[in-house]
Amino acid sequence: MNARVHTEDDILRAAAAWAWFPRDSDRADEHLTLVRYPARFGGGVRGSQVRSSSDAAAVLDHAVERTRKWGESRLTFWTNPSDSPDLEEELQRRGAQHIDTVAVLARAIDDLLIDAPPGATGEIVRTLDQVREVDMINVPVWEQAPLDEDGLRVEFAEVLGQQQTGEGVRVLGRLEGQAVSTGGCTIVDGFTRLWGAATLPAFRGRGAYRAVLAERLRASAELGATTALVKGRVATSAPILRRVGFHHYGDERAYRLDVA
Repeated sequence: MNARVHTEDDILRAAAAWAWFPRDSDRADEHLTLVRYPARFGGGVRGSQVRSSSDAAAVLDHAVERTRKWGESRLTFWTNPSDSPDLEEELQRRGAQHIDTVAVLARAIDDLLIDAPPGATGEIVRTLDQVREVDMINVPVWEQAPLDEDGLRVEFAEVLGQQQTGEGVRVLGRLEGQAVSTGGCTIVDGFTRLWGAATLPAFRGRGAYRAVLAERLRASAELGATTALVKGRVATSAPILRRVGFHHYGDERAYRLDVA
């Protein structure tokens, strides 16, 4: 267990090091991290974590070339203050579209007290039926293709494997028993990375997200995490997280560049 208190520098480094590599994705790590997403998640390439001695134009040229070699026509890049060099101005110069912003938020788990309203509950995903319910939420919220039965079984095995190794958990949120919200967490170096929060639009604002958040924090503490780290969308989850006590450590912005 990593029980020490994380500093602001620790938090910023942890945020910069956080990238998602979906199952069946491809990855390249020269100059920056590039991940080719599977068709189920809409395809395209996501870029982040720039660490290069080349200038911004050369790094972006490299990213565009790799995207085309993978047969993709869309490059989405997420900025971070630790990028070297910073690509944001070069992306804007090339006409990239700013499509999203997330707030980097963190707080010691012991300092967070999340109250969910009556009827809103969170539970650890432990069965195939729960994985199926999670997928029924993720598909419309994230606009992704549904898993087939084989895909659901693979996902179930992955969820159970993460639990067994203490890597993290998936949580399902309910309102009056109906599955309407979900989210996951991954434990890395004493941090719990809170990711993938999704609530069906018709049920937002009724406490399901809070119930999922509370259960993820409870489970994360049991797994040895001391600090919660999350990248919350400025228009949805970030305001909720600020209200329950998370501190703001800056923003990351997504730019989309068509490279066809």
